[in-house]
Amino acid sequence: MRSQFRARIRLILVCVVLVALFMFARLYSLQVMQGDDYAQKADRQFASGGSGLFDRGSVYFTRKDGTLISAATLATGFLVAINPQTLLDPEAAYVAITAISSSTVSHDAFAAAAAKKTRVYIEVAHRISEERGRALAAQKIPGVQVLRERWRYYPGGPLAAQTVGIVSYGSGDMLVGQTGLEAMYDGTLSRSGDALYKNFFAELFSNVGNLFVDARDAREGDIVTTIEPEVQTRLSDDMMKVNLRYGSKESGGIIMIPSTGAIIALTNYPWYDGNDLQDINPNILGNPLIEHIYEFGSIMKPLTMAAALDAGVITPQTTYTDTGCIVVNNFKICNWDLKARGAIPMNQIIVQSLNIGAAWVATQLGQEKFREYFTALFGQKTGIDLPNETGALLGNLSKPQQVGYDTAAFGQGIAMTPLQMVRALGALANGGAMVQPHLVSAIRLNSGIERKLDWSAETPVFSAEAARATVEMMSKLVDTVLEGGKAKIPTMSVAGKTGTAQLTDGRGGYSTDRFFHSFVGFFPAYDPRFIILLYTNDPEGVKYASETLNSTFLDLVHFLINYYAVPPDRGLSTDSGASPRTTTPQ
Repeated sequence: MRSQFRARIRLILVCVVLVALFMFARLYSLQVMQGDDYAQKADRQFASGGSGLFDRGSVYFTRKDGTLISAATLATGFLVAINPQTLLDPEAAYVAITAISSSTVSHDAFAAAAAKKTRVYIEVAHRISEERGRALAAQKIPGVQVLRERWRYYPGGPLAAQTVGIVSYGSGDMLVGQTGLEAMYDGTLSRSGDALYKNFFAELFSNVGNLFVDARDAREGDIVTTIEPEVQTRLSDDMMKVNLRYGSKESGGIIMIPSTGAIIALTNYPWYDGNDLQDINPNILGNPLIEHIYEFGSIMKPLTMAAALDAGVITPQTTYTDTGCIVVNNFKICNWDLKARGAIPMNQIIVQSLNIGAAWVATQLGQEKFREYFTALFGQKTGIDLPNETGALLGNLSKPQQVGYDTAAFGQGIAMTPLQMVRALGALANGGAMVQPHLVSAIRLNSGIERKLDWSAETPVFSAEAARATVEMMSKLVDTVLEGGKAKIPTMSVAGKTGTAQLTDGRGGYSTDRFFHSFVGFFPAYDPRFIILLYTNDPEGVKYASETLNSTFLDLVHFLINYYAVPPDRGLSTDSGASPRTTTPQ
């Protein structure tokens, strides 16, 4: 009995110690770790009835070495509010406030606020820096309050702005993600209003079956993207230069890892700075890479070729007779230069970018098979983790007229987003299988746990043999035609294809002097590290994509080879195979 009594005493003592430790930890958490937050919360509630400082998770870029770089975070400073009932000298207060405010404070609006004597709290200036806020507070102006404030801050400014997105007030009085990743992952980045009251131990053990925390705590955290900031900067700068040089309506690009679908850079110009939205054009807040559809032109030809090779209706050795122009369903289709070439092997359809050849291949494939392949490629949205993705326009493939299939074979009459296009062409670089494009690789939960996201799903479209045979044709184009053969890299195989599509004229036809230019390429050609898709919409004074995008693509290839130290895949002794330029592929 005595031993049982002692055991009970020990158990009680252990419980008392545990309770004491719990209370100590709780007090430490409340008074030390979260003291400032509570104080600020109390100040803001007393002044404005608000629910405390704005809080939101961070968005990170990922450098090639794994270092995280902030893309969206919180900045801390001050706001300025006035109490009209105790404001003794409104004019002097206005002068003092405008002297420290980085934004314009309207004199008329300030005077109107100061005249509202029934109010005790009106905010008049926001996002005041730490130094300036403290300087104003030190003046102790009657009726002027300087209070803590937090706001969304984008350290990169316009860098990947249309992808990262913005936050603004929604239907209520809460700041929420409105575009980009901010909107797509709003449930992860937003913070519940009762975050300060969470049990200290619950935070420590929140990964254990959510026994101690609300279920939403399991998803609140930061997001880690696959965007590499140096590559993003380079791609953004390059596409801005293209757009400005040619006066295009817009220009953009995507760089993706074709074996995983991880997007390391994507950009569209014109862009905006998420830190300054006062005069922003709302039309550029969206992301054209996933929201706009285009007719891409001849970069579609490799997909047509791969489909026919996969279906077995042609082989790389198959030839056809090129007549320069044909008439299909009363519509005339011609090569870009109107020239006939006679008997032509399959690889020259891609090397010389022959529309008649692509149409011939589509006819061999047949309407049913053609529709089957292109529906597999473009019939579904990619599922990218960005909002407002648009689907492709494939209506011509539901009609019986052969002309719709023939023109689709060289990228006219059907339209898709740049992301859909790079995903489809990525299948050639990935042995015939499309991957899942994505931007977020992991979520770092508030509990400290990092949850990796699974994007491993693949969609087989072509056989590996059909994909490789098509890649060989694209590699020959780069080695022998691109830049007159000077583009060939002796130590690195590169596959590529240009595309020039006529823009619609708004009257049911196509313009003869306005074009959409595109370029796709990947390297090393037979085991690609990266696939690059570039485009520029309606450039002025130039007809072919080989004039606008060749040099940008090649510069990006050399940059990526050097930046990632991509090892060579062919020897220095390889014959250059360079030859004078005889054609201008589309």
